Formats: sequence, C-alpha cells, structure tokens
Amino acid sequence: MRFFEDIEIGQRRELGSFTFTAELIKKFAAQFDPQRFHLDEEEGRKSLFGGLAASGWHVGSVCMKLVVAHSQRQAKEAAARGEPVAIWGPSPGFRELRWLVPVLAGDTISFASEVESLRSSEKRPEWGILQARNTGTNQRGELVFSILATAFVPRRSTS
Repeated sequence: MRFFEDIEIGQRRELGSFTFTAELIKKFAAQFDPQRFHLDEEEGRKSLFGGLAASGWHVGSVCMKLVVAHSQRQAKEAAARGEPVAIWGPSPGFRELRWLVPVLAGDTISFASEVESLRSSEKRPEWGILQARNTGTNQRGELVFSILATAFVPRRSTS
C-alpha cells in the first residue's frame, strides 16, 4: 500500500477483471437482490435489460473485492522489498454511483481506479483524504459502472 505522499492525481490502477456467469448472477441475487430479472433468464429477456442481468450491487461488490485484492498485493510486495507498509483507514463514503449499461450473463468486466483528488485532513493531520473514480468496462469497451470513492490514507509524517 502507498502512503499519501506517494500518490498523485491521475494515477491509475488496473484492478483486474471478472466474468459474470448466469450461475454467479443468480447466486448473488438470491441472497442479496432477489428481483426477477436477476434470477431467471426468461424474465431477464422480457425486461428492459434484454437478458439475465447482474445486480448493480453485485458489480459494485466485485469492484470492492478487486480493490482490496490489489491493495493486499501491493502491501505484500512492499513488505518483501523491506519497505514500510501503509495501512489505509476506512472510507467515509462514496458519491456518484452509476450503473450505466446492464451487465449480462457472460459479460467480462475490467475494473480500474484513477485518483481524482487528494487533500490533507484538517481534523486528523496524520491522514490524507483521497478520492478515486472506480470504473468497470465490459468486453465491448462500454463503461458499465462508475463510482467516486473516498478513503483515508496515512501520511508518512505530519511535520
């Protein structure tokens, strides 16, 4: 993981990709978003989606999983090099959540994160605040998911 001072606006991280199979879409939907067009192919075809559609919450959850996995890989690599590892704080929230194009069974979504803003925390000088645009793009190059996420990032020093 990186410290606040190591991050620049515009830095982009490719987080990985995920294929939304019919089985995974239905399994997630059954537990967390049991709407007909997420659970049944025929209902999905009859809906405005035109096919079995992944829940937007499923897409967002996969993005979060890949963000965390990428951060864990970075931390492990830094530790292996003998560098200090920055342990990020919690997120105070997000804005601008958009599900732009339906994610249908068989779609593979590639996720990325790009830093949009950085600022020091007024109340906690040992932390910086980062905002990053997390996005998902399908195999046809269509942007399907976007969210502006905020996170507390530790500073190397407060002096």
